[in-house]
Amino acid sequence: MSDLLKNLLSLSHNLGSEARGLAMLGEGNTSARIDKDRFFVKASGTSLGTLREEDVVECHSAPLLALIAGEGALEDKAVDQALLDCRVDSTAKKPSVEALFHGYLLSLEGINYVGHTHPITANGLLCSPVAREVAETRLFPDEIVCCGRRSVFVPYTDPGLVLAKAIRAGVEKFIEEEGEKPRVILLQNHGVITLGGSPQAVEAAMYMTEKAAKIRLAAISAGGVITFTEEQINRISNRPDEHQRRAMLKI
Repeated sequence: MSDLLKNLLSLSHNLGSEARGLAMLGEGNTSARIDKDRFFVKASGTSLGTLREEDVVECHSAPLLALIAGEGALEDKAVDQALLDCRVDSTAKKPSVEALFHGYLLSLEGINYVGHTHPITANGLLCSPVAREVAETRLFPDEIVCCGRRSVFVPYTDPGLVLAKAIRAGVEKFIEEEGEKPRVILLQNHGVITLGGSPQAVEAAMYMTEKAAKIRLAAISAGGVITFTEEQINRISNRPDEHQRRAMLKI
């Protein structure tokens, strides 16, 4: 087994740990970039917490990227067939339908791993009127260190090709506005995506997103949320000691 696959299985097991409350049963998915043409992704219907080597599918990137870049939508059957056709090994299991957005995110320079879960507290807020505010504001320093200055927010979109297109649009807008790639993507009424160059970066952003959701909920119950100003966010984001800490944590 390659080190890349070992890292992906470890990431999957950590995100899928029942104690963390991030993914249950067949929820969530993970992926890892092999090279510019191929990536590993969790198979449809498998469990993150118990993911095995045979539950990981190697896929060609180009066909999925072409689908996302194309105009209009496809019927569900056509999308399913495209997912089957993108497998390197035609006898492998079917890739998750969300392999589409994994393929796109892994095509971004410097992104080697992607994790997607449905955290209990974070999803509670994403199913509420404050969902967009969660993405656009920050509450405490470590949220900025691990999750970035802000997150991409994607209004609820049907999972599959349409969602992958919406994620691409949101990420491209974020990069244009922020001058950097996002670390966290928040999907309204759905869940959380984290991405980075290492498994540690994906885990740190995911765990901190859920911690931030718990803190926000506590603040709401205590009378209201006090968010950082843009000046405070910029100061923390650019502090030399925080850059050093990110490097030490591999995030």
